[in-house]
Amino acid sequence: MNAARCLIAEDEPLLAAGLRADLAALWPELQVVAQVGDGLQAAEQALALQPEICFFDIRMPGATGLEAAQALAEDWAEGTPFPLIVFVTAYDDHALEAFEAQAVDYLVKPVDRTRLAGCVARLKARLAARVPQGEGLAQALAQLRGLLQAAPAAAEPRLEVIQAQVGSLVHLVPVNEVLYFEAADKYVRVVTAEREHLIRLSLRELLPRLDPALFWQVHRGTVVQAKSIATAKREESGKVTLTLRGRDDKLTVSRLYAHLFKGM
Repeated sequence: MNAARCLIAEDEPLLAAGLRADLAALWPELQVVAQVGDGLQAAEQALALQPEICFFDIRMPGATGLEAAQALAEDWAEGTPFPLIVFVTAYDDHALEAFEAQAVDYLVKPVDRTRLAGCVARLKARLAARVPQGEGLAQALAQLRGLLQAAPAAAEPRLEVIQAQVGSLVHLVPVNEVLYFEAADKYVRVVTAEREHLIRLSLRELLPRLDPALFWQVHRGTVVQAKSIATAKREESGKVTLTLRGRDDKLTVSRLYAHLFKGM
């Protein structure tokens, strides 16, 4: 087997250098193909380089480690083995229960050399017993769903009205009239049956203020009101395409959220 390749995503240079040095000592054959400092670069470089292993810090600028892993799960090329992801976290013991339950390997800052040695041994064993690509991806998707559901959410008051400003005019849009929200660079598109608005808010900031029973995340950049969905069509790739009531738009559901759409 060729030497394994890894990507390190850590925004603290000293911690990244320490992890890299410890890996070099514990696993000399391991090739570090990229070292990045934010979540967006982590996803981009991992998709481009397709390493066998990714070390993702949980809290990074641009996107969190979980969001970077989510991007990989949604955009990873068919037929290519999905990388083994190790999360590096400063979470407390209670939050770590989620990582234990989902069987995702993780390291706690500051990274202990003995703990890292155990992680390296597990990674080597998993690489030696690689499962077929479809099964490996399915397992990764299940793990990520569990982690995303278990991630602590800030207690935020539910939004009743969206205030979308255009120049000096503020449009008041009742949340129950919104068909879907879509991330658009530094904005979020607010789409109703009649028109669209832009608000200067990230989807990450908006999500905790929406009722998850009414608004379903179907892609890392899309949240749709469940009652606005007319049909869901499953494609051969495993993705799902949604049609909406009151609008001709079609929305793509990523592999990570396709399990939401099953017949009763």
